[in-house]
Amino acid sequence: MPRKSSPTGQKVLLLLLAGVALGLTYSPRRQARIVKELEREWKKIDRKELENTIRQLYKSKIVEAHENKDGTSTFVLSEKGKVRALTYRFEEMQIQTGEWDGKWRLVVFDVPEKIKPAREALRRKLRELGFYELQKSVFVFPYECKDEIDFIVEFFDMRPYVRYGVLETIDNDIHLRKVFSLV
Repeated sequence: MPRKSSPTGQKVLLLLLAGVALGLTYSPRRQARIVKELEREWKKIDRKELENTIRQLYKSKIVEAHENKDGTSTFVLSEKGKVRALTYRFEEMQIQTGEWDGKWRLVVFDVPEKIKPAREALRRKLRELGFYELQKSVFVFPYECKDEIDFIVEFFDMRPYVRYGVLETIDNDIHLRKVFSLV
């Protein structure tokens, strides 16, 4: 795994990655949330430290500079930078909770034995995020988490093996409500 950047370096990478996420998100509500978070984090960065960090990230080939026709420069994540930013985001990932909409999110997977370490890492991450394990390869969660699951699936390169669904009813609803303190 690549060497960790400074806290400002990590923040810059995550802000650049958030720009990518903004472009890939179709939900206006999620776009607004991303923009709000970007704005808040951007204001926390010391400008002098930002300049030094960008220079360092550029030297280490984590960001690339593109010259614009108007003479300005645009900094974008290189492939190496995307991997590092994804790793940081993955480690810090949390799912937003709020008022429950009465639906259950189900993650089901059937991962081949040849990539067992990825399967175990997926299982570990779902538990860490607070999912309830219904069966060895079936997890349930009460809040919207499609973007996070898509991110995890891409992170582990397991798209063909993982399914996500939303259930309106499930026969052990009362038990699950107790598990998630929704009673």
